[in-house]
Amino acid sequence: YLVNGRPADAVSILDRGLHYGDGVFETIAIRDGQPCYWDQHQERLLDGCARLGISFSDTNALAQDCRLLCPGVSKAVLKIIVTRGTGGLGYNPALEQPVTRITGLLPWPDYPAHYATEGIAVCLCETRLGANPALAGIKHLNRLEQILASREWQNTEYAEGLMMDRQDHLVEGSRSNLFVVKKNRLYTPDLVQCGVAGIMRAVVLEQASRLQLPIEVTTIDRDSLFSADEIFVTNSLIGIWPVHKVEQNHYSVGPVTLQLKKSLQLCPEEHRG
Repeated sequence: YLVNGRPADAVSILDRGLHYGDGVFETIAIRDGQPCYWDQHQERLLDGCARLGISFSDTNALAQDCRLLCPGVSKAVLKIIVTRGTGGLGYNPALEQPVTRITGLLPWPDYPAHYATEGIAVCLCETRLGANPALAGIKHLNRLEQILASREWQNTEYAEGLMMDRQDHLVEGSRSNLFVVKKNRLYTPDLVQCGVAGIMRAVVLEQASRLQLPIEVTTIDRDSLFSADEIFVTNSLIGIWPVHKVEQNHYSVGPVTLQLKKSLQLCPEEHRG
């Protein structure tokens, strides 16, 4: 790990990221020593900082951290955390305090290979996502909703849990974005009120547009989910995982999912850092 560009394994106990979840993070796939979709991850991190009022825009520092950690690494995960630092007691932060920048290299998750080909089983989580447009889309450090949801399906046949808002609209997976296919039209939930705007979600939407697949960003209820022809989930590490089962409902790995998987490059040359 690097903390503010220097090797370290600790931060101050006064750091606001620890006390309040006051910060943002990115999880980036590293392939052949290069961060995938670096510009998109960096843009989202800077946008998250701006929306939280965290004064950080040092892209040179981020690039230097990456140059120190990633060369020679064939496949790994780069995690970047930016917190507001140690300034201020209580919820009201001090102004213009130095931020804390943490960058670490983590092992690649040991996902079963058949998840990507045969698909996964998912459940519907009881834990609901709270609506908050001020935080919607960004990857802030408070992941308590996702932690509670994940506890619901640990040690089961399920590889992921789908989360809803308080109106029972599907929003996302606990660590992924959701796509539904019906009559060759691609649907994904609107994330204006809550949820994370995933990098791979944006990549899939862009690729679908190139393939001239009809796309609709909208609300998705249980009936729409259960009556879908195809379902898949995405994130920056898994790319696309088809869904073959939602609780007791079964789905095939259909042509739209296969077409997008075939066309999708997880780390194309033009999107390497």
